[in-house]
Amino acid sequence: MHPLAQLAADRPAPLRGVFTDIDDTLTHDGAVVPEAYAALVRARAAGLRVVLVTGRPAGWAEVLASVWPVDAAIAENGGIAYLRRGRQLERLYFADADPAADAARLAALSTEVLAALPFARRTDDATLRITDVAFDVGERLQLPVDQIAELTARCRARGARTIVSSVHAHACFHDADKAQMSARVAAALWGEPADVVAADYAFVGDSPNDQAAFAFFATSIGVANVARYAAALAPPPRYVTPSAYGHGFAEVIAAITGAP
Repeated sequence: MHPLAQLAADRPAPLRGVFTDIDDTLTHDGAVVPEAYAALVRARAAGLRVVLVTGRPAGWAEVLASVWPVDAAIAENGGIAYLRRGRQLERLYFADADPAADAARLAALSTEVLAALPFARRTDDATLRITDVAFDVGERLQLPVDQIAELTARCRARGARTIVSSVHAHACFHDADKAQMSARVAAALWGEPADVVAADYAFVGDSPNDQAAFAFFATSIGVANVARYAAALAPPPRYVTPSAYGHGFAEVIAAITGAP
């Protein structure tokens, strides 16, 4: 990972926008860092497009896309997105499958996992989810690595895909990831092909569920706390900020906009 300061020399051409994770990228200890939110405002004022890309639930994304200074919010690691068109929101699913059918499969999976593993607990945002089920591994609980591995293995045994973030372990029955849905959102909003999105936008994140986006975006950036996962990321983000959490995100926007 190269220091963020190298970005200006590597990329003299301006970026069109920023796709960004939320948890531990804009937040710290579960709350949005004020400097990070102010950076979102500055980014929009500078003409950058901004899209949130999170493992958090559809319910969060619908609200954030409505009231935050962003163009869209992608939720559930790419399973669903809310696109802002003026004052209206457009919902975009990654998969063509019936969400209700997937919901029944996810409910059965969740019931089995909770019955079999006494340490397993659904996330507090579980009722706001549509395309995945998530278990708390690092938000209110702090599960050890072996328990996370046992939980995700049980989900995969039922045919689910799994991905782990800094706070949650997710299971789903679709093939979405943050990179693929980012490209679909850009195509829907701006008519841009995937290669342009990969080349002309930055992605900012911090954890293993950002892996696909770190690989897809040429300008991939980790806030400093990504270092705890660096050995597990292949590839890691190309650049890393001096500061952690939302303070690191604010440094990214300053670097992109040329702000002091």
